[in-house]
Amino acid sequence: MELDDHAEDLASDLGVDKEEVKDDLQNLVEYSVPIDEAKQSLRRKYGDGQSGGGGAPSAKDIAEITPDDGNVTVTGVVLTAGERSIRYQGSDHVIVEGRLADESGVIDYTAWEDFGLSPGDTITAGNAGVREWDGEPELNLGESTSLSFNDDSLEVPYEVGGDSQLADLQTGDRAVTIEVSVLECERKTIDGRDGETDILSGVFGDESGRLPFTNWEPAPAIEEGGTVRIENAYVQEFRGVPEVNVSEFSTVTGLDREIDVGSDTTTMDVADAVGTGGIYDVEVVGNLLAVRDGSGLIQRCPECYRVIQKGQCRTHGDVDGIDDLRVKAILDDGTGTVTAVLDDDLTERVYGGTLEDALEQAREAMDQEVVADTIRERIVGREYRIRGHLSVDEYGANLDAETFEESDDDPAARATALLEEVDA
Repeated sequence: MELDDHAEDLASDLGVDKEEVKDDLQNLVEYSVPIDEAKQSLRRKYGDGQSGGGGAPSAKDIAEITPDDGNVTVTGVVLTAGERSIRYQGSDHVIVEGRLADESGVIDYTAWEDFGLSPGDTITAGNAGVREWDGEPELNLGESTSLSFNDDSLEVPYEVGGDSQLADLQTGDRAVTIEVSVLECERKTIDGRDGETDILSGVFGDESGRLPFTNWEPAPAIEEGGTVRIENAYVQEFRGVPEVNVSEFSTVTGLDREIDVGSDTTTMDVADAVGTGGIYDVEVVGNLLAVRDGSGLIQRCPECYRVIQKGQCRTHGDVDGIDDLRVKAILDDGTGTVTAVLDDDLTERVYGGTLEDALEQAREAMDQEVVADTIRERIVGREYRIRGHLSVDEYGANLDAETFEESDDDPAARATALLEEVDA
């Protein structure tokens, strides 16, 4: 069913203007709300067609707001406010995103109109829409919202402003401020929504850890080895881990001081790591149970670099593959399993030879599987300490390894510590 048909059905059921409903429905759909959820939200907003929509929205403390609330009136302090551009009904639309707090809690908001919000403002938002985002309620401030600025400031137990450390950032965070060292930086040309565009991508670091970033409108101050302060960044998920996004609305300022980047990474049980849903820099220790198919000597597409099967790339069809080395190994620590993925450099180390050596071995055996068999003999059944970037999706958990070292831990000591923890 087309959006126009959904809007017509809703307007008929609710007894309201079709174009108004269509605009609201388009607004929600463009902001990635599933169509069924969007329709249910509008039914709550318009009161299922009952006259007056059930009266004025009730005033609620932020902690009391749930995704089932249609519209609410809320008073709070603007903790953060940052602009961002999204594609809406075929054209770019600037929204303001951030967090609002009162004495009871904090909630994310999106303002579809220019209300002039600034961090530190105390506001009352009447008829604010409520939607569910990632399982949590979020406020939508739009045309139907009446917003006023209060003279009396509200005291809240939260810090105004978006200053954060990288380790504290989560997917969905908006209007954040960070001070970081640029550890890696590369200029790329990609196919954007308006054609080819240049971006910067790489890795930021601070005292708390590291995260990947994308700068959608390259800022001169962002260069490898430099340190910068970035205001109004937002965080999205990329390949299963949080990624800092720097937009044209972000303010980037070079710093004249060094930022110490934490060298220690977080060591976690596999189950805890997988439970995060994706973490950029983590270390796990476990026993290597098996080397999966698709390891050893492989071929990649020369266009997209994906692994190909029998000369076929799922995107580019029949191609002449590029030879490469890779390991996909199953690691188990007793709490769960993860697939560790080793790139060509790490694979050469565990194989004990170069790509040319692997090709020669395969030619002599007339079977490229002998390379994977050699790797199995060397690493299966041993305990390893692996550091890398963990992503989790419908196919499972994958750890893209940066380091792969045989563990020198004392198993008896670790077992004793585990038993003491269980006893406690």
